[in-house]
Amino acid sequence: MANYPTPHINATPADFAKTVLMPGDPLRAKFIAENFLTDAKLVNNVRGIHGYSGTYKGTPVSVMASGMGMPSIGIYSYELFNFFDVENIIRVGSAGGMSEKVKVRDIIIAQGACTDSNYAHTFNLPGTFAPIADFNLLKTAVEKADELNLNYCVGNVLSSDVFYGDMKGVSEDMTPAALWGKMGVLGVEMEAAALYMNAARSGKNALAILTVSDHLLTGESLSAEERQNTFTDMMKLSLETAVSL
Repeated sequence: MANYPTPHINATPADFAKTVLMPGDPLRAKFIAENFLTDAKLVNNVRGIHGYSGTYKGTPVSVMASGMGMPSIGIYSYELFNFFDVENIIRVGSAGGMSEKVKVRDIIIAQGACTDSNYAHTFNLPGTFAPIADFNLLKTAVEKADELNLNYCVGNVLSSDVFYGDMKGVSEDMTPAALWGKMGVLGVEMEAAALYMNAARSGKNALAILTVSDHLLTGESLSAEERQNTFTDMMKLSLETAVSL
């Protein structure tokens, strides 16, 4: 019996390319499809989660939103990997800077994803799992970032379950951002760890490419216009990576 359509994706495997770009925002998925893909076709819109397939430089590519948070990307990435024959998912999102190594507008290519989530417990592992990106995707993205002359940093991010929290810290150097930053974590977002774990369990490939949209240490943040311009660089990098695999 076919496992599609699912309750969340009203499509068939033939509707998706082997590589899917996955922004959190459905409107960002729509923007990528309309501005970068050729002959883009809407293949899913269940719950307003826009999914499109088309080509970029002659190569089939799909883009579909994940929604916010690990439970949401956990559902969509699981179904794409296991029911729709997708091989690669590249998360295209934003992050809050947590390290002096990155500045607002920089791109983070997430080699690994720490987390404060219990998501890994669902795999019944007798220890702690370290969610990491696929090396080939990571290597390709770095090569393309160099070719595009982008400002980027490769390293660890934090995938958090919490956007608003009460953990302020007893002092400035004991806030969550400062503590994670001391461990070399570059930025915080809310999806990569679950994506990496689903990819590992499915035997598939995943990478998160993130733009630093604000900085938790300096308080700097981008305007709406600046976010649009900077995110375009991230989108180009993700697409160039997708068609170079």
